[in-house]
Amino acid sequence: MRFLFVHGTGVRRERHDRLFALVRERLTARFHGAAVDSCYWGDRFGATLGAGGRSVPGLRPGPHGAPDPGDAETAEWALLLADPLCELRVLAEAVGGPDAYEADADSGAGAHEADAYDDRFAMPGVQAAGARVLALLEALPPAPPRTGDELGALLHGTGLAAGFPAALDSTADSAEAARAAARAADEQQARELATALARAVTATVLAAATDEADCTATERDRLVELLTTRLGGDGRVPGARVAAVLGRLALRVTTQPLLDARRGSLTVGATPVLGDILRYQSRGHELRDFLHARITADPGPTVLIGHSLGGIALVDLLTLAAARGEAVPGAELLVTVGSQAPFLHELGALAALEPGAKLPYGFPRWLNVYDRHDVLSYLAEPVFPGDARVTDHEVRSRQPFPACHSAYWKQDSLYERIEQAVTEAEIG
Repeated sequence: MRFLFVHGTGVRRERHDRLFALVRERLTARFHGAAVDSCYWGDRFGATLGAGGRSVPGLRPGPHGAPDPGDAETAEWALLLADPLCELRVLAEAVGGPDAYEADADSGAGAHEADAYDDRFAMPGVQAAGARVLALLEALPPAPPRTGDELGALLHGTGLAAGFPAALDSTADSAEAARAAARAADEQQARELATALARAVTATVLAAATDEADCTATERDRLVELLTTRLGGDGRVPGARVAAVLGRLALRVTTQPLLDARRGSLTVGATPVLGDILRYQSRGHELRDFLHARITADPGPTVLIGHSLGGIALVDLLTLAAARGEAVPGAELLVTVGSQAPFLHELGALAALEPGAKLPYGFPRWLNVYDRHDVLSYLAEPVFPGDARVTDHEVRSRQPFPACHSAYWKQDSLYERIEQAVTEAEIG
């Protein structure tokens, strides 16, 4: 009996050798006398950047290295989409002008409760200017007309009209809006509040729409201007206190230069993983031919163990061969570990099976091992209902993703289940 291990996506020689040494040790301890071989394919069939990454924007710095003026704006909106109420939170916590807030921020001062910021100079019975702005927000119509109203036309034209009422309500009802309104004691602060509320509503509706919205940056900015004007402010002038803190924070964590600097390393780092998958989808026959040659080189009873993309390639190979009536000699048992093959079958992305098609006659027994925390592992039994050859087995590494995707190989339960499957298949 022989075991043939087929590694997964992104694995190269050094990683393969460590991984295979572990697998071989565990298998030989249980199956005395069995041959345990590996089918390393990473260098030969794995993906590389053939042009050295020249296709990646920003991988090489520009001639002057000067930041794009639009980077700060893009960064601020990235923060707003992640947390639409962040600017209101700054206003709610601000004490005094921007210099005072910057001092608080630099000193690491944390958030305080709203009553800690009661205006000591406010006159009893006089309503804060911010309350008027918040009342105007609450009074905005949730469904402005499509025609005869620029705001309504803009919302409908960008696909944001459906989410606008909920964005209005969630912003107006938020504790951040209430606290920021309570802190806006004069007209300048009220105008600043109007801008922050308008941006919060716009960010909320954009975040909810995700990529379903057809909204340009110009349309987004106009939407802020229209809302701010209806709240008594000026949408073209961001608040000083907000800009002093969030603008600086946004530049630190989300600017395009930072993205450019990281994009090259991220692209290069992700190439083995994502690139192997994409390359297999377009040139998978090369890897399948290689696997077929390795399997048939020793036609004795063979247990095939495929991790991740290795499992996909084995499922494709065995399915194609069985469909031709030429089952791969010696392939008695298939074990897929952390495999996406069942999911790809649902998508119609397997090379040999139409969506909903059954496994062909001649396909071997299939043990599919998964970890529910491994987002790259999928169930096979529900995808091939009633097929006695297909069995799922859950392994619980108690590791989060992505660590759990590689944590199978030290789990005793994996090898115990493989041993059981070998006994059931009567492979000797």
